[in-house]
Amino acid sequence: MAVVLIVFGGLLVIIGIVGCVVPVIPGPPVSYISLILVSWAYHWKAFTVPFLIVMGVITIIATILDFVLPVYLPKKYGGSKYGVWGSILGMLAGMIFFPPFGLIIGTFAGAIIGELIFNKNKRVALKSGLGVFFGTFAAMMIKISVSGVIGFYFFRAVIHGPIR
Repeated sequence: MAVVLIVFGGLLVIIGIVGCVVPVIPGPPVSYISLILVSWAYHWKAFTVPFLIVMGVITIIATILDFVLPVYLPKKYGGSKYGVWGSILGMLAGMIFFPPFGLIIGTFAGAIIGELIFNKNKRVALKSGLGVFFGTFAAMMIKISVSGVIGFYFFRAVIHGPIR
């Protein structure tokens, strides 16, 4: 049973990290489940309760920021929902057609194209497109960082076993 939990947890870490880039998968929450699974596999001795609570709170904060930053920063820069949707579509297109740099370039280009659809003023579209790009990119980096830390602790617990 423990081996199944650990293998499933490892898959969730990988899916969670991928989910930090793919918009439909909630990366940090999926990664966090791996900590619960490895704890369960080691009869709740892999991590302390305070550690699990702190990581859970960090996961919740990262998830909230993932919803807030891509909306807040563009509005601060005069962006619209067209820029946000453009950045998401551009990110997906960039991932598919020009990996790995297409992710960044696609997010930026998609945000600007989306803003140009909404606002014909190129200067305003560029400024708000930059806001969308920074918001989306900041949220993605936060999620990758949190999921990466969770992955580190998961694999550390698997390699070194439960805390004694």
